[in-house]
Amino acid sequence: MSRREFLATRRSLVERLGDWSDRKRWQQFFDSYAKLIHGAARQAGLTESEAQEVVQETLITVAKKIDRLKYDPALGSFKGWLLQITRWRIADQFRKRKDVGEQGARPRRDERDTLTIERVADPAGFDLDAAWDEEWRRNLREAAVTRVKKKVSAKQYQIFDCYVLKEWPVQKVTKELRVSVAQVYLAKHRVGALLKKEAERVEKAR
Repeated sequence: MSRREFLATRRSLVERLGDWSDRKRWQQFFDSYAKLIHGAARQAGLTESEAQEVVQETLITVAKKIDRLKYDPALGSFKGWLLQITRWRIADQFRKRKDVGEQGARPRRDERDTLTIERVADPAGFDLDAAWDEEWRRNLREAAVTRVKKKVSAKQYQIFDCYVLKEWPVQKVTKELRVSVAQVYLAKHRVGALLKKEAERVEKAR
């Protein structure tokens, strides 16, 4: 996902979402924000199936309301508008869960998780704003990494990934990837500098 695809808050994309026939733009929007919404829902304490429903319902709400959205950064960011909609849809899931519980049914269990209601003592007190910002930053980092990968060779990025991100000892990197110590340090310097530059560029474009 490129920086342009992720930073869908730009006027060109937001305004064109009003055109229902523009499937390419809507797919671009989905690719940009579905993971962000899903991550926030999961951090809020929802199960996988509930989080997927939040993604679907949030995007449906956006589709219904986008034609009434006036893109004016001075009045509030699209990021904040989308957060508010996501907050409502997450609350809907907790209300549904409560209704099911009151009817004597047990909450749904995600295959990999314990019962969410047991893990989250107070869903209403969850700091969604903080979780949203965390997910937003994570997606920004991923966008920056995607751009950097296009500017360096696959081998050079692999060296950087193993040495810097995975924190392999330099001896292991040279042995496993069959490169010299000089190549390891060069990759660390070059890729690291590019990643920092792209991260700053993406952040400024928010």
